[in-house]
Amino acid sequence: MKLFALVALTMCAFAANSVLNRIGVALQGMDPLAFATVRTAAGAVMLWLLVSIRKAPRPPVFNTKRVAGAAALAIYMVGFSWAYITLDAGLGALILFGTLQIVVFGWAVIEGGNIPVLRWIGAAIALTGLCVLLWPSGDAAVPLGGGISMAIAGTSWAAYTLLGRVEADPLGATASNFLLCLPLVAVAMLWVGIGTMPVGGIVTAIIAGGLTSGVGYAMWYRALPSLPTTVAGIAQLSVPVIAVTAGVIFLSEPLTLRLVIAGALVLGGITVSLSARR
Repeated sequence: MKLFALVALTMCAFAANSVLNRIGVALQGMDPLAFATVRTAAGAVMLWLLVSIRKAPRPPVFNTKRVAGAAALAIYMVGFSWAYITLDAGLGALILFGTLQIVVFGWAVIEGGNIPVLRWIGAAIALTGLCVLLWPSGDAAVPLGGGISMAIAGTSWAAYTLLGRVEADPLGATASNFLLCLPLVAVAMLWVGIGTMPVGGIVTAIIAGGLTSGVGYAMWYRALPSLPTTVAGIAQLSVPVIAVTAGVIFLSEPLTLRLVIAGALVLGGITVSLSARR
């Protein structure tokens, strides 16, 4: 029961990232690069605080893999925040999650792994769902800039995930990557120019970084060792669903038939892929 509650709370935290980013950037009017910078800073502080109080050696901050991970994390942070200027919370989460799974699958193909037939079928279904979602048609078309930005964020998050596969200390590695990511995002903000930073947006970014990202990752890494791989994957299917629900309830976002169909295809495809034997 405790494990279930921990996983459920973690998935809600991950979904809340989409809602908070949408609120901060679109509703509060905060500059997306500024939001990403504040979120990264708050996440770095929280993660290092959590690493410091645990009974384990502190991780090394700098190595080649850390630099690559920090770069991927920075691109994700910027793309994620930028996308929510135009995308609804649930729509953005669905694009992010679908892109993530397809890129990870594609990398497995490139590596020449023995991929079960069910996983091929699942990937095809999920890709079909993304095509349905992103295909330009009339008033229901997804904003092009936001969709591309979120797809880039999803690709970068996939790269970050693949780079971290062999980490013995995922929480420590995440803390280090957030710390190294911060100057990259901050330089991007300063290069483009510091935009609007309302107090409400700053508070939202701090919550997104410190709580739903920092504490969220800590809870996930706490639960992960007790979860079979397929269960962990299936649990994450709830994130876009929670984000869509929260967007409809708290932000009055529309629940369109197109979103429902595309969501069912993406999540159904991922479920089929996860059901395949490794």
